[in-house]
Amino acid sequence: MGEQISDGGRKTAKAAKTAAAGGSASAKKAAPARKTPAKKATAQKATAKKPAAKKAAPARGPAAKQASARKAAPAKSSAALKKAPAPRKQVVAPKKATASVPAAPAKTVAAHPQGESRTALVRRARRVNRELAEVYPYAHPELDFENPFQLVVATVLSAQTTDLRVNQTTPALFAKYPTPEDLAAADPEEVEEILRPTGFFRAKTKSVIGLSKALVEQFDGEVPGRLEDLVKLPGVGRKTAFVVLGNAFGRPGITVDTHFQRLVRRWKWTDETDPDKIEAAVGALFPKSDWTDLSHHVIWHGRRICHARKPACGACPIAPLCPAYGEGETDPEKAEKLLKYEKAGQPGQRLKPPQAYLDAGGKAAPPLGAG
Repeated sequence: MGEQISDGGRKTAKAAKTAAAGGSASAKKAAPARKTPAKKATAQKATAKKPAAKKAAPARGPAAKQASARKAAPAKSSAALKKAPAPRKQVVAPKKATASVPAAPAKTVAAHPQGESRTALVRRARRVNRELAEVYPYAHPELDFENPFQLVVATVLSAQTTDLRVNQTTPALFAKYPTPEDLAAADPEEVEEILRPTGFFRAKTKSVIGLSKALVEQFDGEVPGRLEDLVKLPGVGRKTAFVVLGNAFGRPGITVDTHFQRLVRRWKWTDETDPDKIEAAVGALFPKSDWTDLSHHVIWHGRRICHARKPACGACPIAPLCPAYGEGETDPEKAEKLLKYEKAGQPGQRLKPPQAYLDAGGKAAPPLGAG
């Protein structure tokens, strides 16, 4: 292409010299053209046509570079305009890809449980319960009791304290007041002194003496085995009633204590905050026959691994199913240090635990004042 432009330049130069040399001849030829108006008009037309030819001709000469540059400039701008949509497409594509990234985990139940179907929720909840049953095959009520009366009293005393503290306190209470009749006739001050270690001992003394009197007066000193009767006793609510029904009478019930409430909300089984509504929502996910053991599994997990302030996420056996994974310590070594009771090689909460618990390696708790 460069050689053609150079030859064109030489030809143009020669044409210029020829035109200069024969300028007089051209002038002579041009002069007659201006004499006649018709020829003048024809000359103007020719002149109008010649500039177009001259503009086309210089495309081969040195002016071609300028023309090419001018043409090239619009070409680049037009190319830029043509290419402009391409970056826009590239910008849009990542947005779609980015939008699809959060949507993908929605299929993963643990990542976005709010998007799971009712069927998926039921399956996930039941799988959690099955896996917890393998982790805690020896799960049991962590209050020491020998009969329904001892269990209902111990459950009332467990409010705002640990089961361990209750278990360390009730031996002295039941040794002095073994029956509802004995506790109903007890001196409140003496009972308060025994119950002092459990906290809120005055209110608890009033409750246990009041429910003992109600048992004597309304149920002949026997603990009733119906929910509607149990909740009539002073200090007995649905939670306490279900503990008694499930563990003393073998009648299924869900115990919605603080641990249970915390965990089922973390697992997105329900968003309810009212205990009765939580009970209904969670109960609908499981067969009624599972309710009592489910309560044990969840409460045990809450006490040993899934703590309120700092869950041991790195040591949690159901971490892949948990939407709240990462709220606590995820490092396995650090998480292991957060474990409690037998999971940390420490004693449990019962002074007299079931044999199955001891066979599984569990250790009985020490009595009050020991060690």
